[in-house]
Amino acid sequence: MTERTRRRREESASTADHSPESVPSTRPMRRLHGRSVSAGIVIANVALVQERPLPTIGNACSADTPESELARLDNAITQTQRQITKLRTKLEALPEEGREEIGALLDVYERMLGHSRLIRTARARIAKDRLTAEAAVQQESETLAALAGPKPNTPEEEREAAARRAGEFREIARRLLRNLTGVSFRAFSNLPVGCILAAEQLRPADAALIDPTRIAAVLSEGGGATDHTAIMLRALNVPAVLAVTDLTSAVQDGDLLIVDGARGEIVVNPDPATLAEAQAAMAAEAQERKGISRLRRLPARLTGGEDIELLANVELPAELPLLRRNGAQGIGLLRSEFLFDEDREWPDEMAQYAVYAGIVRGMDGLPTTIRVLDWGGEKGLERLRMLGYAAAEDGGNPALGMRGLRLLLHHPEILLTQFSAILRASMDGPVRVLLPMVTATNEIVTARELFEKAARRLRRKGVKLPSRLPPLGIMVETPAAAMTADALVQHADFLAIGTNDLTMYTLAVDRAMTMDSDLYSPLHPAVLRLIATTVNAALRGHRPVCVCGELAADPHAVALLIGMGLRSFSMTASALPPVKKLIRALSLEECDTLRRQAMLADDPPNLRAVVRNFRG
Repeated sequence: MTERTRRRREESASTADHSPESVPSTRPMRRLHGRSVSAGIVIANVALVQERPLPTIGNACSADTPESELARLDNAITQTQRQITKLRTKLEALPEEGREEIGALLDVYERMLGHSRLIRTARARIAKDRLTAEAAVQQESETLAALAGPKPNTPEEEREAAARRAGEFREIARRLLRNLTGVSFRAFSNLPVGCILAAEQLRPADAALIDPTRIAAVLSEGGGATDHTAIMLRALNVPAVLAVTDLTSAVQDGDLLIVDGARGEIVVNPDPATLAEAQAAMAAEAQERKGISRLRRLPARLTGGEDIELLANVELPAELPLLRRNGAQGIGLLRSEFLFDEDREWPDEMAQYAVYAGIVRGMDGLPTTIRVLDWGGEKGLERLRMLGYAAAEDGGNPALGMRGLRLLLHHPEILLTQFSAILRASMDGPVRVLLPMVTATNEIVTARELFEKAARRLRRKGVKLPSRLPPLGIMVETPAAAMTADALVQHADFLAIGTNDLTMYTLAVDRAMTMDSDLYSPLHPAVLRLIATTVNAALRGHRPVCVCGELAADPHAVALLIGMGLRSFSMTASALPPVKKLIRALSLEECDTLRRQAMLADDPPNLRAVVRNFRG
């Protein structure tokens, strides 16, 4: 968001009556909580937005001919395509970052309205079962959403991505059904300037209708912190809290609210003391925001002059504007799984290349580290079976066994295609390639042979490649990899320590299913010693090493890791400013002192206390 837009929104919000006298005396103050999406403190009146419900559709057979129902479906598709075109027009009024984020999603919607599985199967149901167009769309979209959505054993970090894919089916179905039934869409254009928008559900396409200069904050009862709606709200820099329990029953239209986007907290009808406290926090936040804006342009440098590299983890191309805005020095981990969603066509070499090249060019010369497909276990099995790659047995522990690089080496044609696409993209900017779930040197050797084979094939076809191929690195995310890091560095060009999986495999704790969250903690002496072993091996072997797990987003933990010799970290883009802020206040001597204290801690609570108490 531009500074001009930010000022306009703050001016709009300030027009609301925030005085203590405006608090209704008949209803007590109440606090609600949800998932933090976009930071910012806002005090304003709320506008509740309701959506007219669709009629019950059910398993309705049509009284008309299939040809008539197919014609109705075609008309609804055309209407929906026109609406998406109009949404694109509205994007022109949004900040550049918002246009990119929302435009990418509209591309997805347009593809789903083409010769997609959803449309093909809906047509088939109309022709074969003589369903109404509404019933065919609803049933098939729910089937596909269920296939794409999270399964019972889906790891926590992948549940929201799966829910996001399912949401895409439901959103395009919702638009088709409203056009088929004539039930109108809700609009935000008549909302009071400076209000807080609250809705039961806010869908990604709704974000295109939000003018950040008029809406002070956004709340919803549904949604998650990483779904498309959340990504777009962050791009628009609108303070937002989603998944707020009891929101629509606890809030009445016109209520005065305090929204704290960073804490995910909403205060309904605040008392005078709470209101005064929030007003002071708003003023302090405005002052701090000026500091962060300056911070983005400054290097991540210790007080003694040592530079630290701060990179970003990326799950979707739509996240690029956020990482650039927060000053990332490159992409430390691009998860390529989004290209292989089960509801989309399997991407061939050129389709993958187009996406990689777009991302690489978008980084303007900064490095992009692409992790090859990390499928296996519970991830992507349905798609692999559909393609004839029955790679894993049902049942068992999905976290173990055939996954990551192991799976790709059993199906080298998939890896060869992805390598070829990445190699083509390496002509568009600096690229590095990352191999997941490595546990032995022979896996790296075989993968490198395939990497070089892909390069030879391309050169024989006359495809121009860099004279020196991109670096081929490995994820260190198992105790086996950490303990043999001295051998692995002889075959890998760089290392990336994935602290999430390394913690899970080291402590034998499934982070998605643990009964006690304290059992899962990367701040455990065993995990710390494995990280130290890996770092020491990398430094002795003169190989770059980076931490790209959640530990890299914890500023105090980053201080500890710097003391252990690490100089490169990759994290979610939103974590970059606070991490950089602390780094710029640290000295190498402080980090080394913290390391020595931490390495002496002999149990997890003591270790966590040492790190948490760092600098008071």
